[in-house]
Amino acid sequence: MFGLRRSGSGQGPTDGPASGEDVTSAGSGKGRPTPSRREAEQARKQQLKIPKDPKAARKAARERDRGARERQRQGMMAGDERYLPARDRGPARAFTRDFVDARVTIAEYFIFIAIGVLVMGFIPNRVIVSWVNIAFYAVTALILVDTGVLLFQLSRRARAAFPDAKDRKGIMLYAAIRALQIRRLRLPPPRVRRGGAPKVPTGTS
Repeated sequence: MFGLRRSGSGQGPTDGPASGEDVTSAGSGKGRPTPSRREAEQARKQQLKIPKDPKAARKAARERDRGARERQRQGMMAGDERYLPARDRGPARAFTRDFVDARVTIAEYFIFIAIGVLVMGFIPNRVIVSWVNIAFYAVTALILVDTGVLLFQLSRRARAAFPDAKDRKGIMLYAAIRALQIRRLRLPPPRVRRGGAPKVPTGTS
């Protein structure tokens, strides 16, 4: 009797081989054995492994950066909004650039006038230097008046094109700074000719 009990207990549900078969079947659910912890760690280290040739990796990174900068430069030259700095984005800023670029302003020649005055200041003649200073102040006054007229006209046109005041925020200073820049050196480059009209975005009055 005691022998029958021992032999019967050896075939119970807690038998070693039976549980081993269950584990094997659970681990092969996807048709392959479950990787051990050591194998998983080795695979992770392989993914994070430093390239064998660091010099080649740095060269490839430089090439990628150079390509990205070139794409950004070409996009900016084309006036693509995606590549413009934050200060140049938006229809109101584009309208402002067109408005300034379509006009001949005295302010854009200020740098040449300042250089001329600086050179003339070295002439050892007080009379000439005095007249140069007077001319410089007169030109500066003309620049202020011309820029003031430009900003006044821009304000009227911008209110009509962009009724929301939030859209017009900062465009006066933006226009004054652009007017002081030499036309050929302005970024983004001008897209309208002298005497042209700024492009009003669709959907605005």
